[in-house]
Amino acid sequence: MWGRLSGNGRRGAGWAPRAAVWWRGEGHAHLHPGQVLALVLVAALWGGTQPLLKRASSRLQQVHERTWVRQLLQEMKTLFLNTEYLMPFFLNQCGSLLYYLTLASTDLTLAVPISNSLAVVFTLIVGKLLGEDIGGKRAFAGMVLTVAGITLCITSSVSKTQGKPSTL
Repeated sequence: MWGRLSGNGRRGAGWAPRAAVWWRGEGHAHLHPGQVLALVLVAALWGGTQPLLKRASSRLQQVHERTWVRQLLQEMKTLFLNTEYLMPFFLNQCGSLLYYLTLASTDLTLAVPISNSLAVVFTLIVGKLLGEDIGGKRAFAGMVLTVAGITLCITSSVSKTQGKPSTL
């Protein structure tokens, strides 16, 4: 996972993740099916909770205190005693923990685009289910193109791990 690199990309001076030099052939950008599932779950936890957090935070009461310390403490109390806000927040943080754990065994060149782009798709889907206006046909087309691109990345990566040549 980690290789010793010099400033010109060759082994030598400093330490850097091998995923950072995948284009030189030293690292291999591939995913296993369990890693893909973990990244999709991360995206679902991140994206699925965003509309719920937005909805819950819009319903919170405004607090006004005299000092910034008391204001901060009152706002934290208001947030953490509100289960409508706390549950999506907890699930979102579970997604962050899973992402952190998954990154230990996954190449960044695939993990970051998969989790972040699919999070947007999940945000749009859950937002639509909650009755939000997500943008109509253009948003739907964007979701389809995003999923198609991520599918290409995953199938290319999985075929590399199985020793099959990629068709791309």
